Amino acid sequence: MKILKKLGLLLLVVFIIAQFFGPEKNDGDIASVDAFFADTNLPKNVKAIFTSSCVDCHSDSTRYPWYNNITPVNYWLDEHVNDGKKHFNISRWTDYSDKKKDHKLDELIEMVEEKEMPLPSYTWTHSDAKLSQVQIDAVLSWAKSVRLKYVFLKEPQ
Repeated sequence: MKILKKLGLLLLVVFIIAQFFGPEKNDGDIASVDAFFADTNLPKNVKAIFTSSCVDCHSDSTRYPWYNNITPVNYWLDEHVNDGKKHFNISRWTDYSDKKKDHKLDELIEMVEEKEMPLPSYTWTHSDAKLSQVQIDAVLSWAKSVRLKYVFLKEPQ
């Protein structure tokens, strides 16, 4: 029994020390998404959907929940945010070529149609991010119409 108490105490000490360490936060300026919003001409309803369901993981500005201050949860969240930004970062929209913009919108359409985005792990704690069928239809309609702009602009293959 003594060994279990010592092991438990050691784990508690390690957990407490770990709280002083964490990943770098993704807390850039929310204005970094303005170019995407302007370039893609988001209607108000779709902009609201992006703000509540997409920006946290797909931009350089994340609104962190209280539990992000707990290690190891913060590392798990950091991995999700970095993975989301790797696939689609609206803060970097102006860095993308027209061909890449078209491709990113095509991927967005696919992920939303398949209801793979937003992730269930995100909507568990952000219930306002869960998309209704009306919201899904609005995003898909917007994305398909905006995509036409880039189909005609992208470089010849």
